[in-house]
Amino acid sequence: MKEIGVAVLGYGTVGAGVVETLLQNGELIAERLGRRLVLRGVADLDVSTDRGVNLDPALLTTDAASLIHRADVDVVVELIGGTGAAREFILQALRLRKPVVTANKKLLAEYGEEIHRVADENGAEILFEAAVGGGIPIIKSLREGLCANRIERIYGILNGTCNYILTRMEEEHLPFDDVLAAAQAAGYAEAEPSLDIDGLDTAHKAAVLASLAYGCIVPLEKVQVDGIRGMAAADIAYAAEMGYRIKLLAIIRGGAEGVEVSVQPTLVEHRHQLATVSGVFNAVLVKGDIVGSTLYYGRGAGRAATASAVVADLADAALNLRGDGRRRDLSGVHARTPVVFRDPGGIVARHYLRFSMRDRPGTLAQVAAVLGAHEIGIDSVMQQEADLDAAYVPVIIVTAPAPERALAAALAEIDERDGLTDRPTVRYRIEDFE
Repeated sequence: MKEIGVAVLGYGTVGAGVVETLLQNGELIAERLGRRLVLRGVADLDVSTDRGVNLDPALLTTDAASLIHRADVDVVVELIGGTGAAREFILQALRLRKPVVTANKKLLAEYGEEIHRVADENGAEILFEAAVGGGIPIIKSLREGLCANRIERIYGILNGTCNYILTRMEEEHLPFDDVLAAAQAAGYAEAEPSLDIDGLDTAHKAAVLASLAYGCIVPLEKVQVDGIRGMAAADIAYAAEMGYRIKLLAIIRGGAEGVEVSVQPTLVEHRHQLATVSGVFNAVLVKGDIVGSTLYYGRGAGRAATASAVVADLADAALNLRGDGRRRDLSGVHARTPVVFRDPGGIVARHYLRFSMRDRPGTLAQVAAVLGAHEIGIDSVMQQEADLDAAYVPVIIVTAPAPERALAAALAEIDERDGLTDRPTVRYRIEDFE
């Protein structure tokens, strides 16, 4: 049986999971592939810490560059993370015409153009299933399963930390800070959680998905990003009263006016499939012009789920290797001219608005008049009870579909007027999935 030599760079949580999977299920994988994945070495700066894996210590090294250059290494797995050494090692491997498997969404989002170009120039393959959605095979689905379709829309719940926080806030009526602390204690959130709760992790993943969907590199600065930091439990409760759940949603849409790529807290009707995704789970909804809507669901992170995706890419790389180690890249990232990105100000959507409105006659009429002056219709109004002596009361307005530019101008005018509200208006998009 033909042997495929594998080098693993990075022996952290995911790296250890990949090594364990290769050792544990190596024979099963070989039977299915007709090729044996043979671990040639594992590189990490720390080779002394016990990872709980029964790995021959002779396979451990701190010299990643030498491991990459070994003649018996056919495929390189990068699990170092970050954009420094990981980038250099990936480029080295690609220039040696060796396929690379990575889970590094940040690197792909920030240096995707360079990495894909070097891969193309050298006829080497870059595989990154584990970069988005953990164990969900969304990359392979876009690359292969949906290749006959023009991708019209992608909606994704792509960050398990944020989904866990929003789920617990809704189910247990807890404030954001308390749930974040619990998520950190449970290991679902990092000690420094900014990448997750500010939406940047989801933005990296959205950029990768959009690049595949539309055959171009999507610069990270083209992704409109708003996270869930400081999300008020009151808004989650009010949304629930109206029949919605709030999700941190990646929205990717094509069309005649250009491509939209955004990440933002979004109200999703409670009966919609994405609204039912709870806890640390991820889901991606893809709409193609031929197949219609398809849904992908599963664990979006963790040692086992991510290792499963990495080894699946390894299997693909092994099957795709020819005698010269080269294979045409099927991602389509360079297949078409760069797309036009839609002006964010022109994006039309309904919105949930929460005003802290002065409790006196005529205030609501004044707010409605400002919205009307900007040609923003009102679908519904809900006023919440307040204390008898409260000067301001929460009022929820759901708008008719309106351009982002008009809404921003109207809210700026309302918030600046003396005596109407006592704090900036809270607003979230409502997605109707039309």
